[in-house]
Amino acid sequence: MTPAAGYRLRGVLLPDGESGEIHIDGDGRIAAEGTAGAETLVDGGWILPGLVDAHCHVGLGPDGGVSLEEATEQALTDRDNGTLLIRDCGSPIDTTPLQVRDDLPEIIRAARHLARPKRYISGISIDLDDPALLPEAVAEQAAAGDGWVKLVGDWIDRGEGDLAPLWPDDVLAEAIRVAHDAGARVTAHVFGTDALPGLIGAGIDCIEHGTGLTDDLIAEMAARGTALVPTLINVETFPEIADRATRYPAYATHMRDLHRTAGDVVRRAGEAGVRVFAGTDAGGGIRHGRIADEIAALAAVGHPDPLGAASWAAREWLGRPGLTPGAPADLVVYRDDPRADVTVIREPALIVLRGQVVHAAA
Repeated sequence: MTPAAGYRLRGVLLPDGESGEIHIDGDGRIAAEGTAGAETLVDGGWILPGLVDAHCHVGLGPDGGVSLEEATEQALTDRDNGTLLIRDCGSPIDTTPLQVRDDLPEIIRAARHLARPKRYISGISIDLDDPALLPEAVAEQAAAGDGWVKLVGDWIDRGEGDLAPLWPDDVLAEAIRVAHDAGARVTAHVFGTDALPGLIGAGIDCIEHGTGLTDDLIAEMAARGTALVPTLINVETFPEIADRATRYPAYATHMRDLHRTAGDVVRRAGEAGVRVFAGTDAGGGIRHGRIADEIAALAAVGHPDPLGAASWAAREWLGRPGLTPGAPADLVVYRDDPRADVTVIREPALIVLRGQVVHAAA
């Protein structure tokens, strides 16, 4: 529990970069002013809004859906590495019971993936026999989630032996219109190039992975305000995926090519003005708690603000506050400046969630 008199933290406040104080009241919220008797938690260091994993799967494991207990452990692992806000990009289990727990990160759910039969990982998605059913299914998932809907935009077509789009362009346009009318945003898993024109042209709000983006498509995303979450630590697994795809040599070659150019795609997207955010794709084949690795990967390919992409900028994009009075006191503190060296993110000195200390380094 937060003490009745609250907490005080002194340090460099990010993103402004000015020395100052953060006050936390007895209700676990950031206060404009401190109170007498407040406990000083930190006197020096770098203080920033809690980290954001903008592509995560709480409730998903390598073999599909996991128990609610295991999903809780996944969320705790993320929390203990500084991730205090998760955009969950599709889970095969209902994780709404986790949303009421004060000790877990806030989870913004996209409910279930929408795909076609045999065009995604078995047991994860809702598979539609007829693509014309997509708008109806999108309406259902918009109602079931927290303002996001997740589509599978492309996957291997075994008949073609390579990546191919799942949905006709006119169906996508209607489905995204339905989502927007319901107040939801839409994102899509896309590896290759062919599915991207239809998705971007239909007004999709975000592209996940996006390794097949061309300069023309990047320019269109920038003009439309379409975001990109490249999940670079997941893209690092593409060569392993290719090595397993011995029955589909064209697909294997394609995945290796996408892996080779992924960093350049992210760099060009950022230079063109596309908003690029940090997401790990944890769940499945990527373990939870790796947001620091994704931040480092974004920095390595030239993202202009890799820390903001996993903190204040991502929070603004998702409609969540930073270090502002009245906001829940969700913050992370580091002993050294993480802007100068992003590897500092691996060792938080203090993590505060809803005004409660959940991690304090010795």
